[in-house]
Amino acid sequence: MSDRIWLSSYPEGVPADIDVTRYASMVDMMEESFKKFASLSAYSFMGKELTYAQVDELSQTFGVYLQSLGLSKGDRVAVMMPNVLQYPIAVAGILRAGYTLVNVNPLYTARELEHQLKDSGTKAIVILENFAATLEKCLAATPVKHVVLCAMGDQLGFLKGMLVNYVVRNIKKMVPDFNLPTAVRFNAALANGSSGTLKKIAVKPDDVAVLQYTGGTTGVSKGAVLLHRNLVANLLQSDAWFQPALGKVPPGEQLNEVCALPLYHIFAFTVGMMLSMRLGGKLILIPNPRDFVAVLKELAKHKIHLFPAVNTLFNGLANHPDFHKVNWSSLVASAGGGTAVQSAVAKLWLDKTGCPICEGYGLSETSPIATSNPVMVTEYSGSIGVPIPSTWLKLLDDDGNEVAPGAAGEIAIKGPQVMAGYWQRPDETAKVMTPDGYFKSGDIGVVDERGYFKIVDRKKDMVLVSGFNVFPTELEDVVSQMPGILECACVGVPDTKSGEAVKLVIVKKNPELTEEQVRAYCRENLTGYKQPKLVEFRTELPKTPVGKILRRELRNK
Repeated sequence: MSDRIWLSSYPEGVPADIDVTRYASMVDMMEESFKKFASLSAYSFMGKELTYAQVDELSQTFGVYLQSLGLSKGDRVAVMMPNVLQYPIAVAGILRAGYTLVNVNPLYTARELEHQLKDSGTKAIVILENFAATLEKCLAATPVKHVVLCAMGDQLGFLKGMLVNYVVRNIKKMVPDFNLPTAVRFNAALANGSSGTLKKIAVKPDDVAVLQYTGGTTGVSKGAVLLHRNLVANLLQSDAWFQPALGKVPPGEQLNEVCALPLYHIFAFTVGMMLSMRLGGKLILIPNPRDFVAVLKELAKHKIHLFPAVNTLFNGLANHPDFHKVNWSSLVASAGGGTAVQSAVAKLWLDKTGCPICEGYGLSETSPIATSNPVMVTEYSGSIGVPIPSTWLKLLDDDGNEVAPGAAGEIAIKGPQVMAGYWQRPDETAKVMTPDGYFKSGDIGVVDERGYFKIVDRKKDMVLVSGFNVFPTELEDVVSQMPGILECACVGVPDTKSGEAVKLVIVKKNPELTEEQVRAYCRENLTGYKQPKLVEFRTELPKTPVGKILRRELRNK
């Protein structure tokens, strides 16, 4: 779609393209923010705030410590933590010292962690002590030579830090026994680095900034190679796209952004930590987004302007009895991503906050944002919006040709935010990159005459019932609007007559809801082949830590 028909749908003031050469690296961009916003709060965590100047100093100090270990430029350093203050300090220190960040899911098993550390060739890891027992099980099989151990209270001050650590270790029993005798404590690493000076490393646009692992739920986990220029581009694109909403923050008032999604996930990493830093915002770090009581209690202490989240988080919070305790009147943008936002959830969120969910779309391979609805949307559209500045999309058939207008095809993305490839996997890279530089997403979409794209489903999640394509997201969107349903998910299961049949799994909101009521609703709203053959009720749906539903687990049971 070389004519970029979507540009006519851009909000006023949003440019068609951004200058990707404005910064040579993420380091340049971060250091600009450290100086520009030095006196402002950068992060808030459990009542403790760090200013940009403090993060600047602490990250330099941590970078000095890492350089003292004898690592070479480009060496991989992993971070395996939830949303705690040490995360942004470590990330900035790693990048400023000239190394490559490897984001690691802290809930990984030893097997999954071993794979990622070996595959990436990680030399050092910064890990919360809560997960040290997992590392201990696989450390000997990995190339990791240096371990930095963090505790929840490390950056909370002496007395509060001691109290928090005591509660986490002894009351809540959240730190299993471990034995890592050569590990260095985070605060000790800072003390070690405080006497030195950070060696200035020339970080260039094509240097690798982050290895973002993806595909763990669909196959072998692969590292998406995100260069400094990829992340710089996506931040400049995001900055430009969000400006119409951010302009509604009163002059002189600091932007407050919620970070309830885990920072190891690319959505929270870019749209949370890095975009907030770019804008001079204060990022409210939420360590456990599943504890809705604690999340809402924390949010009640702040004015909130920007809230990126996934469908399950919007839904869970909006349905919680404490939701009204938070003042949502300052909210100027609710950014939905990670997975499809359902219309019933979007309606509920708008009714309760007055701020519509602006749904976007992207992947680890695109840093992540590729498309978005305009941030000043007034109602749910069911689409993923239009390509953001400097981004091109087209729809491809199975032979790699662009489909006819109106037809569904695989979404392919081109832009400065698209990864350089998969880490040391040229075969896997070749499968997803077209000769003309487009990344094949694996998602099936359609586009309308205004350039708005809509996902009809993931290629591999499509259910084939007697030759008819059934897209789970369509069923889920319809069924989730039925009164009495909190959540639902749809998968295909083998069937001797039709090849595959539709299985619908439901979490009730109303305990009185019956299977027959669900089937009657489906008969009224869905054509025959789309109706579920199996209806199952559960107390919860299996999800990744980010909130994506694990369809594989629903198929297996």
